[in-house]
Amino acid sequence: MTKRKINHQQIQLARVFRVRQTDAERTLWNELRNLQLDGIKFRRQHPIGNYIVDFVSLDKKLIIEIDGSQHDEEKAKEKDEQRTKWLEGEGYSVLRFWNNDVLANIEGVFALIQEALK
Repeated sequence: MTKRKINHQQIQLARVFRVRQTDAERTLWNELRNLQLDGIKFRRQHPIGNYIVDFVSLDKKLIIEIDGSQHDEEKAKEKDEQRTKWLEGEGYSVLRFWNNDVLANIEGVFALIQEALK
């Protein structure tokens, strides 16, 4: 495993993102925090490479991204694809959910996350 240089600017940006969570991110974080999912530790707004991911279990190498409507635009889709490809190249699995899915069906989202962790 290669040691990565700490990017202090990214760390500051991640802190800002933690304070400015969306409703969907807050809802999911309430389910993931404090080892509530089978004792698995998740971090939120965590820098990995040049990216800041919404949620990650470093032990399970699982990333969870919560997307709003801006991610449905063509340019954003391309960026998300590139980002996912890079993260998968680093050994992570990436799950993506729409804000509406998290807010309307947290139990279903939670079940899919549990399945991915098996």
